[in-house]
Amino acid sequence: MAGGLGSRYKGLKQIDGILDNGSPILEYSVFDALEAGFQKVVIIVNKLIPQSYIERLNSISEAKNFELHWVYQEINSIPISLQGFDYPDREKPWGTAHAVLCAKYSIQEPFVMINADDFYGKEAYQLAAHEINHHHISDSHLGMVAYPVGTTLSGNGAVARGICTLDRENYLIEVEEQTSIQRINNSIIYNKNGENIKLDPDTLVSMNFFIFHPHIFCFLEAYFYDFIESDPLPSQEFYIPSAVQRMIDEEKVKVRVKVSPSQWMGVTYADDKKVITDFLISEIKNKRYPEDLWS
Repeated sequence: MAGGLGSRYKGLKQIDGILDNGSPILEYSVFDALEAGFQKVVIIVNKLIPQSYIERLNSISEAKNFELHWVYQEINSIPISLQGFDYPDREKPWGTAHAVLCAKYSIQEPFVMINADDFYGKEAYQLAAHEINHHHISDSHLGMVAYPVGTTLSGNGAVARGICTLDRENYLIEVEEQTSIQRINNSIIYNKNGENIKLDPDTLVSMNFFIFHPHIFCFLEAYFYDFIESDPLPSQEFYIPSAVQRMIDEEKVKVRVKVSPSQWMGVTYADDKKVITDFLISEIKNKRYPEDLWS
């Protein structure tokens, strides 16, 4: 998903090159996925993406022989079943679940959903490939790769994370979205109803790394219809965690959670860029990546 507007980053962070090689985080994710055995990439974008970047990635796809699809998420990108439905005017996109729904006609196989501006690490894609290759993903069994919250914070402000509650078999019970998680002194806290609540650094959080079966599009289409019919406010969005939570609550699916051994990195704020730049330089020195990803 590369269609966000990056308001806190103040730019199109999805295509902002991190090192001198010009590759944004998105390309590191594609590189890691290809290494893990994935062969098809679907990128969901908005109309602001420059044609020059589309041409760049098209050239990489041709050179490295992987299938690449571009999908535009627009406000009027709605399912055929909602054609003619009277939906409200708005400026913002409909949200992450709508973004995935826009890719319905480009995906016919189990797939991984990620944020384009998050670095998840090689091992996350290896875990996902294992789940798919061993047929653990089906219309009723999905997957998620989660990270300890202490490894996902920004030193430049509060972040939003989905706090996970699991059962004894590591199936997801609940994802609780909290938007004010930050480290203060030596504690990780978030504010809920005016009260500061402390989090253990090992608490697992969702970073929008899901392993889905294409049957999910049936659920997303039905849930999006309900969302539209609820007469949402112009600022309300249809989110993937909320859709997954509803599927779990309705006992439509079970979601098995795997803990990633990789380091997550992200750029919520512009000042976060230096941290991931330094990190990737160290990864290159450790021979985890070539200096130029596509040379």
